[in-house]
Amino acid sequence: MKKHLIFLFLFNITFSQYVSLNHSQIEEEISFKILNDEIKTDISNTIRPINLDNLSYLKNENILISNYSKNLLKNKTESIKFDILPVDYFIDFNSHHPYNRNNGSMIPNKGYQHLISFGFKVNLGPLHIKFNPEHHFAQNLKFDTFWEGHYPEIWAERYKLWNRIDMPERFGNNQHNRTLLGQSSIGIRWKNFNLSLSTENLWWGPSKRNSIMMSNHAEGFKHISFASIKPIKTKIGFFEYKLISGRLEHSFFTPTNPDYEAGGTKLYVAKRNQMGEIGDWRYLQALVITFSPKIIDDLTIGYVRWVQFYNAFLKGRYFWIPGKPNYFPVFGNLLRSNDVDNDVEGQTDQAAGLFLNWIWKDSKAKFFVEFYHNDSKYNLRDLILDSDHSRALTIGLDKIFKINNKNFMFSWEWTQMEQSAGQLLRNAGSWYEHAWVLDGYTHKGEVLGSSIGPGSNSQFFSLQKINKNHKIAISAEIIEHDNDFYHNAFSSAKDFRRYWKDFNLHFGYSKKFQNLWLSSKIIFIRSLNYQWELEDYAEPYYHPGRDVNNFHANIKLTYFLDF
Repeated sequence: MKKHLIFLFLFNITFSQYVSLNHSQIEEEISFKILNDEIKTDISNTIRPINLDNLSYLKNENILISNYSKNLLKNKTESIKFDILPVDYFIDFNSHHPYNRNNGSMIPNKGYQHLISFGFKVNLGPLHIKFNPEHHFAQNLKFDTFWEGHYPEIWAERYKLWNRIDMPERFGNNQHNRTLLGQSSIGIRWKNFNLSLSTENLWWGPSKRNSIMMSNHAEGFKHISFASIKPIKTKIGFFEYKLISGRLEHSFFTPTNPDYEAGGTKLYVAKRNQMGEIGDWRYLQALVITFSPKIIDDLTIGYVRWVQFYNAFLKGRYFWIPGKPNYFPVFGNLLRSNDVDNDVEGQTDQAAGLFLNWIWKDSKAKFFVEFYHNDSKYNLRDLILDSDHSRALTIGLDKIFKINNKNFMFSWEWTQMEQSAGQLLRNAGSWYEHAWVLDGYTHKGEVLGSSIGPGSNSQFFSLQKINKNHKIAISAEIIEHDNDFYHNAFSSAKDFRRYWKDFNLHFGYSKKFQNLWLSSKIIFIRSLNYQWELEDYAEPYYHPGRDVNNFHANIKLTYFLDF
């Protein structure tokens, strides 16, 4: 009897191979092949890392993807396996100031930094272990931060944000040289269930550059997850889900010039919980659910919600508050009218919303939208009447077309994190900041969502020429830095001259060799009114502020072992 039970258990074991978010070149390849009808899959590709075992290659199979890891040992049933993961060497360089986008354990850095990664994975029946550590080094050279020439009133306005979010401009004064667990995990997989403990980066939603709710912009955080391994097939369509509970940590770096005083008052306030403790970690719970209806081909609708609060609050140490949160807040009230205790809600930072991803296979095109609120609505009427309050959104599209039988892909993505005009009547505050969870929605000093940050907007256009083994891309990007701050700081002076806006020109090249994948990107950045710097009394009135150039280079080398 025991032998039959063991056989039944092993028969239902699921073997999976997930692509690390560090391998953006592989993710881009997969996304292109799905859109170009070279890969058949039921997954939505909106909950990442993705499982390679859910992909079926129809043509032009990429050997480097299908042989993502090198097997060294396995038994006949493959219930026991030992694989070696690819070796990575990633380089990032900025000449003037940080350009920092979705690079995981890397930091906002001037100068050189690198990430070296390697590892292995072991399957022992239902037990899956992936050890994929990272070594990170960064020069962290000094660069010009928030302009010292701003008036005290402007500094005070800037600190309204900095005192409500852990987002330092520079991570200390020294070089960084550290080894991290990186993209490691340990878990149990059985049938279509995956229960794991991990430090892997996550990405939720269809956006390619600015995922508003969950991205790999920050270092991966410790979390427990419960997720579907493959889409759940029902009579009405396919479902996917992932539920995580994690630990977010403080960076222990201060904002720029923490000793600055205005009107005799020190502006910087250390980030303490309500017990007066600095550096308390935060409990985060987040949920993503996708639905792909059977009646509409290749349409996915997703729901995302995250909730966070300080550990001291979770443990009931805020003794003056009668209630306390539970360990599953994402399943609690969405609307404030249903709250039992307003004090509990006030100590809770949360966001929720929907996304849509729709692929038109016949046209080889994709359209996607993300729309979220960074606050709870009072009731359904509030949601309908003031839907723009505290919202952020991303809209984008991809389109594949041929010229002389060569594949080209046009991409566009627009993200708006800036508050809407409704802030004149009802100020929501910037995204990712919070009045009581003073670290905001961050981990170790970087936001977990959109890489452009609070109050900012982005437009991105790209044209790629894609062949079997190489890709060439040219892109243009426009970034408006923190307009929430700008409007609050300079509206009284009616100063419309000093928007900080970047105009970026990207050149990308990717090449697949026998066992090596090279992916590179060079960006020329022209920053107008860098750090909102402009001399007030120069003539003529509409004169340039401080305009600077920045050169950014990113090189990724991934070697797939074969021996």
